Amino acid sequence: MRSGAGEEVDLEWTLYFTLVSDLPLTLSAEAAFVLAAAFDREHKIDRALETLGPVADRDVAVIGGGPAELARLRASDSRVSELAIGDGDRWPATDASADMILSAWSAFRGVSDRDLAEADRVLRPGGRLIVIHDYGRDEVSRLRGDLPEYGIWSRRDGPFIRNGFRIRVLHCFWTFDSIADAARFLGEAFGEAGAAVGSELKRPRLSYNVAIYHRIRGGQAASTDAHSEGPAARA
Repeated sequence: MRSGAGEEVDLEWTLYFTLVSDLPLTLSAEAAFVLAAAFDREHKIDRALETLGPVADRDVAVIGGGPAELARLRASDSRVSELAIGDGDRWPATDASADMILSAWSAFRGVSDRDLAEADRVLRPGGRLIVIHDYGRDEVSRLRGDLPEYGIWSRRDGPFIRNGFRIRVLHCFWTFDSIADAARFLGEAFGEAGAAVGSELKRPRLSYNVAIYHRIRGGQAASTDAHSEGPAARA
């Protein structure tokens, strides 16, 4: 899918196409474009990624990236490779070949000793592993239901924090053009529960919290995030 003929693919489209596979709903083509346009209009995810791991003129290995994500990264003059991680003992990448490994939502759901060792092998000294997941505790997650991984991932004894990741929580939104557009989308996407929420909206947006877990090669936490650590990381 594209945002329109001749338009550049930006990070909002990139993250939407990765995100949609995680949502327990089926959208029409029209609704899919409505959600893509509503997703993080403030560009908070984009800015956070640039702060934690600038990609320009760097080697970036993408786990589970779709065509839009790869196109966006290549447009930033980064050297992009797709990294397919399976059940084998070794990832298909050479030692010290990447400055950053980036995974969004569905591709990297847990942290194993094998995955961390392989990430450290593939990253160069100072390189970063960055993983984006839903954080929950927001209006969107209440529509989706109480998914257990929301709490597990961000706890101190959860797989990310336990293995040397820091967490940056971004308070993002799905922002629609009007309350009517939001209500129409919610009804189609979430059925009766969405229609009920849509009928009570006072503004055309829903809160949507995103967690960016980041870890420097070898397990050292990224010092650039000391000022914006999420509450779960301190719990």
